Amino acid sequence: MTARRARLRRTAALLLLVAAVQAGPAHAQTQAKAVNDQKDVIAQKDVITWGASADHLGDGVADRSYRLIVHTSVAGGDLRIRLSNAFGDRPLTFDSAYAGVQQTGAALVPGSNRRLTFGGAGSVTIPAGAVAYSDPLSGRLPAASNLVVSIHTPDAAGPATGHGMAMQTSYATQGDHTGEESATAWTDTTGSWYYLDAVSVRPSAGTGAVVALGDSITDGWASTSDVNRRWPDYLARRLQRSGTAVKGVADEGISGNKVLADGAGQSALNRLQRDVLSQPGVRTVFLFEGVNDIKAHSGVTAQDLIAGYRQIIDRAHAVGKCVVGATVGPFEGWPEWDAAGEAVRQEVNQFIRSSGELDAVTDFDHILRSPYDQERMLPFFDSGDHIHPNDKGMAAMADAVDLKSLDCAK
Repeated sequence: MTARRARLRRTAALLLLVAAVQAGPAHAQTQAKAVNDQKDVIAQKDVITWGASADHLGDGVADRSYRLIVHTSVAGGDLRIRLSNAFGDRPLTFDSAYAGVQQTGAALVPGSNRRLTFGGAGSVTIPAGAVAYSDPLSGRLPAASNLVVSIHTPDAAGPATGHGMAMQTSYATQGDHTGEESATAWTDTTGSWYYLDAVSVRPSAGTGAVVALGDSITDGWASTSDVNRRWPDYLARRLQRSGTAVKGVADEGISGNKVLADGAGQSALNRLQRDVLSQPGVRTVFLFEGVNDIKAHSGVTAQDLIAGYRQIIDRAHAVGKCVVGATVGPFEGWPEWDAAGEAVRQEVNQFIRSSGELDAVTDFDHILRSPYDQERMLPFFDSGDHIHPNDKGMAAMADAVDLKSLDCAK
């Protein structure tokens, strides 16, 4: 049986089960709401320009405002944000939301802060487990903008939703100061993004996006904070300079994340629909995950991990997305490294390189490893912990991606 036929058979079986695969604690009613919202976005030809994986982020605080700084990728008009209550256990109201452009710190460019609406209203209540999209905001947002989204919730309580490791300073305050462009009231800082998990725009016709599904390396750990030096950031800058149709980049990495098991965030399998496949304008899934499954010493075999990859490939293909796979990088010198885990890594990488089940492959292992000790990272790229690349390593990873591979036809 050819690899393609095997994929088709697995996809057919998967379609019978897809209704059972859900991310987050949503009930059927709230899941339907999220799906209906998503159809609306797709119908309007939106493309994701920024994204961050949702996770449980402590407990919500009532009468709290957040001023969130995010760096966009693709340019476009009709900006929309997606607010998430994916991990909430009760409805959550946002009574004020604004979008503007950062001047410096928590201060906005004068005149740029504009109110967002939801179904024509200035507030929105999101059921537990659901998301809500804002109405399109007129005007054009340039590529690589430092967008500022300010939100206020009067009644937050119970589990909050957000992204813990932003590698970006954002701001918070008590009371509703979302409409203010000055930084005066925004005296608290935070290294997390609360409730906001995606921003989309309407770019020129034919434009698409790639979503990077990964762990702490994709999330940017050990890169320099506040200057956008994660490898997906470098990739976004390459795409803006290129002639390819894929321009949008969403970074859906979670530090400590695994393919197979929940723990540091829901597993890649359990969050695939919410964090990746539901995003508007996505053409390609860039799969770079597995080192945390390997080094956890939980008994995960290469075949277990390969089976997880195959599920991701099949689910992406079932909805017309391409999948580019990246080899797992070297990590000898990290405290959890051992010879048994290294053997699993080598077997997994052999599958990624040679199985033919992925639409394209980027060999991050080859790029990052030392030519003198191929189980270790090249010191020039090593942040010092022997598993996370530094800024130079992040740039080298992005440079290794064949941009044409991100726009394959399905």
